[in-house]
Amino acid sequence: IVYLVPKLTKAIPSSLIAIVVISLGTIYLGIHTKTVGDMASIRGGFPRFHIPSVPFSVETLHIIVPYAFILAGVGLIETLLTLNLVDDITDSRGRPNRECIAQGAGNFICGFLGGMGGCAMIGQTMINVNSGGRKRLAGITAGLCLLSFILFTSSLIERIPVAALVGVMFVVAEKTFEWGTFNAIGKVPKHDLFVIVAVTLVTVFTDLAMAVVLGILIAALVFAWEHAKHIKVATRIDTEGRKIYELSGTIFFASTANFQNLFSPQEDPEDVIIEFKQARVMDHSALEAIDGLADKYAQLGKQLHLRHLSADCRELLHRAGSMVEVNVMEDPRYHVADDLIS
Repeated sequence: IVYLVPKLTKAIPSSLIAIVVISLGTIYLGIHTKTVGDMASIRGGFPRFHIPSVPFSVETLHIIVPYAFILAGVGLIETLLTLNLVDDITDSRGRPNRECIAQGAGNFICGFLGGMGGCAMIGQTMINVNSGGRKRLAGITAGLCLLSFILFTSSLIERIPVAALVGVMFVVAEKTFEWGTFNAIGKVPKHDLFVIVAVTLVTVFTDLAMAVVLGILIAALVFAWEHAKHIKVATRIDTEGRKIYELSGTIFFASTANFQNLFSPQEDPEDVIIEFKQARVMDHSALEAIDGLADKYAQLGKQLHLRHLSADCRELLHRAGSMVEVNVMEDPRYHVADDLIS
């Protein structure tokens, strides 16, 4: 029904027609199956404002805060994923900051009305979008309909077969799934494929928050590993007999070992210059590696100069202060060109 009805008409959402047809079929054919009422009661009334009677103490905060951060993280992640998915489908651009602030404010207020916090749901959102919903009125209408169902037609809703809802959600899952991922299996790098598989499995067996955290950690480690191998050097001797190392790449905690292996203090002349035109110093580990290299040259009675450091690199050196002792060589031509560009 969900697949065929849109080919005939889009005036009525196909998922709604499917639920109504299946519900009427099970009732009039006398088919005994689990209904929504068998799972839980949805009867309710208007909420009343109340302040939770819990002791405000450090012990209470120790209990509440960890779960609050976990639920807030999961809710924000799923909301942003849903917003990104809707933007791709509708070719529009949402406002994630506003959505997150509104979600936090709504969850804060609903706690005083006896409600549970919530977030954007991919399944329900896809049903809304596939049914033609595009503007905020669609979400508001869905909320008002849900409220009216709970207040006035809960007895009818409780007679809906669970199988009808499962069928609709199965179609939503099938339409939401990115089937093109299978075509890219042989084309994407192996580490990206590993991240995809790991996040998918962790999502299925644990929860979305854990999967996102694990995916970020794996991706960060892979990124660091790959960029650590991309640091290179070219050497030459200038007219004054100084050896110049022309670095290219990023120097950070993962590439410091490779960085130090590029130099040979024992064989170098008295004056050595490291060119940083094509290199970036990213963190304190890189500064320590440079400082250690300078110490090696100093122990041999040789001088190590750093030239063409970027503004960010100079700021790192300035913050490090006396912790890092290096000789920075100025190049007037470089500064003139830099001033002209800026």
